[in-house]
Amino acid sequence: MFLLYYHLVLVVKYRRNVFDDDMSDYAKDMFIRLSENYNITLVEWNHDVDHVHILFKAHPNTEMTKFINAYKSASSRLIKRDFPQVKKKLWK
Repeated sequence: MFLLYYHLVLVVKYRRNVFDDDMSDYAKDMFIRLSENYNITLVEWNHDVDHVHILFKAHPNTEMTKFINAYKSASSRLIKRDFPQVKKKLWK
């Protein structure tokens, strides 16, 4: 059996200072919930104000592009919905 480790860095649009601890925890919980459907395991999660580092492991046959696309779409939509201050910071 093989496991591949991935290091994903997601950057906020225009590198704006948007992320705080609450938003990072929310995005992390979303990642964990969605990753269960794709047989992906979160190893480590770190964030700064303008980006997130995600270390995770998956099987070689995991549909990685579908997972990342689903995560980015869902997290963007839900963060904008639940954290209205994001829109103000992105559209100055």
